[in-house]
Amino acid sequence: MSTLTTNYLAPSGREEAWRFTPLNRLAGILDAATTMVPQNSFTASNLPTGVTLENLAMAPLSSTTDEATLRVRAAQGEALVLTIAANTELSEPLILSRIPQIAERAASRLVIKIGTHAHARVILENQGKAILAEDIEYDLADGSQLTVVSLQEWESDSVYLARHHALVSKDATFISTIVSVGGSLVRILPTVEYRGPGASAELNGLYFATDGQHLEHRIHVDHNVGHAKSRVNYKGALAGDKARTVWIGDVYIRAAAEGTDTYELNRNLLLTDGARADSVPNLEIETGEIVGAGHASTTGRFDDEQLFYLESRGIPAEEARRLVIRGFFAEIASKIGSESIQERIMERIDRDLAKVGA
Repeated sequence: MSTLTTNYLAPSGREEAWRFTPLNRLAGILDAATTMVPQNSFTASNLPTGVTLENLAMAPLSSTTDEATLRVRAAQGEALVLTIAANTELSEPLILSRIPQIAERAASRLVIKIGTHAHARVILENQGKAILAEDIEYDLADGSQLTVVSLQEWESDSVYLARHHALVSKDATFISTIVSVGGSLVRILPTVEYRGPGASAELNGLYFATDGQHLEHRIHVDHNVGHAKSRVNYKGALAGDKARTVWIGDVYIRAAAEGTDTYELNRNLLLTDGARADSVPNLEIETGEIVGAGHASTTGRFDDEQLFYLESRGIPAEEARRLVIRGFFAEIASKIGSESIQERIMERIDRDLAKVGA
C-alpha cells in the first residue's frame, strides 16, 4: 500500500470544489492521519466471451486534483480492470456487484476498457454499508459504445465519494446514468474528456434525498477537441427535514473545440419544507465556432394542478402523489434499461416518501 506525499492537504471547506460538502460527515476519508484500506470490491460471474475481469497494477489513465481521488490513488496501486475486446457486441448487460462486506475507509479503483467498435452495457450495483472512496475510469476506443448504469442504493449510514471519469475517443459514444437514492452522504464527480472528433457523451442522473441525506453530483465536461457532442440531464427530488442535494454542471469549451454541440439540464422537485436543493449550471466558452451551447436549471414545489387533475378522476391523494413523482423521474429511470431495477428504485422512493409522510 502506497502512502500520500507530504504535500497532501485536506480541504478546509472554503474551496469552491468543497464549499457545499459537509466535511464533518466524511468519516475521515480526507484525513491524512487515517488509513485507507485498498479493496477493489466489485465482483462478477459468468463473463461472456471477449470479456475479462482482473486486478492489475497500473497507473491511472487521467490526471485529477480531486482530493478524494488522490487519497484513493495513494492507497491503491492496483485497479480492477474490466476489458471488453474489440468488435465485441454484448446482448445482455454485464453486472458488477459489491461484495457483501466492505472494509472501513476503503479505497477502490475500477477501469473499464472497451475496444474498437465494441458495444456493451455495464451495471454497477452499490448496496450495503460502506465508507468508500472510489476512482472509476472508462476508456473508450474509436467507434465503441459504452453504456454504464451506476446505482447508489447504500444503507443509510454509508459515505461514498467517487470520481467517474470517461475518456471518449473518435466516433465513440459514452452514455452514463447515475442513480443515487441511498447513503448518508454521496458525492460523485461524473467527468468527461474527449480524444477525437465525432465523440459523444450523454450524462443522465436521478437522485432522491430524504431526512438528513446529502447527495452531491458535480459534472465536468471538457470539450478539448472539435466536433464533439455532450448532453447532461439530471433530475432530483427531496423530501424530509434537512434533505440536501447539490448539482454542479460545468461545461468547458476550449478554443480548439470548434463544432461543439452541448446542452445541460437540471430539474429539482421539493416535496416538503426543510429540504434544500442547490443547482449551479456553468458554461465556459472560448470559441464562437460552435453548433450550440446552452443550459437550464429549475427548482420548484410539487405541482398541485397535476394532483388536482388526478384526484378529480377518483385517484386517492397518496396514489396521485406517487404517480406524479414517478412521472417526473420516468425519463431518466427508463434509461436504466432494466425494468426490474427500475421498479426496485421506484419502490424504494415510494417507501422513503411514506416514511416522511410526503
